[in-house]
Amino acid sequence: MGRAPRWVRLCLAGLCLLLFPALAAPPAGLIELRHDRTEVPLAPAMRYVHDTQGDGDFASAQRWLDEGRFAPLPDGRTAFGFQDGAFWFHARVVNRDNAETRWLLVQSYALSDRIDVYARYPDGRTAFQAGGDHLPFSARSIRYRHPNFWVTLPRGEPVDLFVRVQSESSMQVPLSLFTPVAFAELSRDAQFVIGAYYGILLALFFYNMALWLSLRDASYFWYLFHLSAFGLVLFTLNGLGFEYLWPNSSWLSDRMVPLSICLAQIGMQQFARIFLGLRERWPRGDRVGLVLIAFFALLGIASTWLPYHISTPLASAAVLISIAWIAVVSIAVVRRGYAPAKLFLLAWAMFLLGTGLFVGVAFGLTPKNFLTEYGVQIGSALEMLLLSVALGHRYAQLRNENERIVREAKDQLEHKVEQRTAELRSALVQLEDAHARLRESSQRDALTGLHNRSHFRDRFDALLRQAREHRRPLSLLMIDLDNFKLINDRHGHLVGDECLRWAARTLGHALRPHQDALLARFGGEEFVVVLPGLNLAAATQVAEDLRQHLREAPFRSGTHEINVTASIGVHAIETLAVAGIDPLLQLADQALYRAKADGRDCVRTSQEEPA
Repeated sequence: MGRAPRWVRLCLAGLCLLLFPALAAPPAGLIELRHDRTEVPLAPAMRYVHDTQGDGDFASAQRWLDEGRFAPLPDGRTAFGFQDGAFWFHARVVNRDNAETRWLLVQSYALSDRIDVYARYPDGRTAFQAGGDHLPFSARSIRYRHPNFWVTLPRGEPVDLFVRVQSESSMQVPLSLFTPVAFAELSRDAQFVIGAYYGILLALFFYNMALWLSLRDASYFWYLFHLSAFGLVLFTLNGLGFEYLWPNSSWLSDRMVPLSICLAQIGMQQFARIFLGLRERWPRGDRVGLVLIAFFALLGIASTWLPYHISTPLASAAVLISIAWIAVVSIAVVRRGYAPAKLFLLAWAMFLLGTGLFVGVAFGLTPKNFLTEYGVQIGSALEMLLLSVALGHRYAQLRNENERIVREAKDQLEHKVEQRTAELRSALVQLEDAHARLRESSQRDALTGLHNRSHFRDRFDALLRQAREHRRPLSLLMIDLDNFKLINDRHGHLVGDECLRWAARTLGHALRPHQDALLARFGGEEFVVVLPGLNLAAATQVAEDLRQHLREAPFRSGTHEINVTASIGVHAIETLAVAGIDPLLQLADQALYRAKADGRDCVRTSQEEPA
C-alpha cells in the first residue's frame, strides 16, 4: 500500500497532538535548534555505548538504540581516558525554526584516529561521513585542526546523529553543532589565541637565542631546546601538526605525540641540571636526572614502533613523574641557599599545574573545560616567562660575583669584568622592557586598545575599596551597541571591527571630563564604565551624554555612513553592602536589557521597575 499524502500525515499528527498533549513535549535527550541558536553542544543530550570489541556497525548501533542500550554521559563528561574498542554516541536533533539548515559538526579534540558520522533522516535516508587523523587531512569538510563534518538539518524533521569514534589516543568526544558564521567566529578567535601563544614562544625563543649566541651559556641552549620541543608537543596536540606538517601521514600523527613529549622532557631535565648546578650542589639528584633523560631517550626511540596505546599513556604518565622530580630537586637546591632556584621552582609549579590538568583530561580524571583544555598553554606560557626572569636573576648573581672578583683582582680583571657587567645590564634592561610590554599588552583589548575584562575586574576591586573607605558613591554603566550584528552582516567583519574602534574612541572622548572613570571592553559589542564619585542621577546624565555622543555623528568607513546607537544600563552601587562584582554586573545588565526591550537607543537604571 502506498504512503498517505503529506497533508494527510500532517493532519493525523496534529490530531494526535491534540488528543494526547503529552506527546507534544520533546523527549528527553532531544536537541532543538531555535532561531536564536548558532552554537549547540551535543553533550547535554548525547548518549553513548562502549563497543569493547569495536566490531559493531551502523545497523548494530540502530539496534542498540532501539533496545535502550545507549546511556547518558557519566556526569555529563565527554572524556573517557584511554579505552579499548570503539564508542558510539547518539543525539537526536530537530531544527524547529532556525533559518540555517546547513550546520557543521565539530569534535573539539584533534587526536582521534577514526570518526564515522551517520545522519539518519525520517524518510529512511542515511548520510555518512568519515574523518580522523588516520585519513588524509584533505578529507575534512573544512580545513581546520579539529575534525568536522557538514550536516543538513531541515526544518521540522528530527535527525538522528550517530557518531562512532575509535582511537588509541585518549577518548575525548566534545561534539558541537555550529552555523557557518558561528564557526567562522570560533575559528578566528581560536586561531588568534593560538597565534598569540606561539607568538610569545617565538619572542622568547629569539630573545634567548640572542643571549645564548652572545653569552654561550649552556643553560640558554637547553632552555631553547625545551621551548622548541614543548612548542612541537602543543603543535601536535592542537592538531596543527597534522594540518600543516604531515597532512597525509597517519604514522606521524600517531608517533609525534609520544616522540615530542620525550624530546620536551629531555630538554626539561637537562635544563634543570645545568641551571640548578646539580652536579656540584646535589650529585645524587644529578644522577637521577641523567637516568630520567636516558629513560625518555629510550622511550622516544621505542615510540617509533611501539603501539600508540602503549607509548602515549606511558609518556603522558611519565611527564608527571618528570615534573614532580624537577620540583623535588628545585626544593632541595632552594634549601641549599641558591636564590635563583626559587623563581625556577615557581615556574615549574605553574607548568606542573597546567600539565596535571591536561593529563587528567587525557585519562578521564577531570572534566574537559576551558581551564583543563588550555591549562598546558597557560601554564607553559607562565613557565617560559618565569624561566626567562630566572635566567636574568641568575645572571644578576653572576654580576655580583664578577664585582667581587673586580675587588680582589683590580688591575688584571677590571676591564673584562666591566665589559661582562655591561652585557648583563643590557640583557636585564631588555628583559625588563620585554616584561613591561607583555604586562601592558595583557591588560589591553587587542582590537580597541581599551582595558580588557580581566584588567577591569582588578581595577574595579580597587575602586570599590576606595569608595567604601571614603564613603563615596560609585556607579556602573553597561553599554551595548544596538543591532551591531546587522553591521557585520551587511558590511563585513572588517567594517564591524572598525566600528568597534570608532565607538571606543567616541566613548573615551566623551568621558574625558571624568578623569577617574574606568572604561573597558566587556566583550563583543559591549562596553562597561565605572564612575567613582557619581550617584545614580549623575551617572544617568553621563550615560545620556555617552548615548548622545554616539548618535550625533554617524560612523564613516570608506563610502559607508552608518548610524550607530547604544542602549545603556545604569546601576548605583551600595558600596557598604556588596561582596563582589558579579551581582553588580548582573544588575547593570538587567537595566541594559530593559533599555533594549524599551526600543533601544535609551538609558535605563536598575531602580526602574520593568514594564
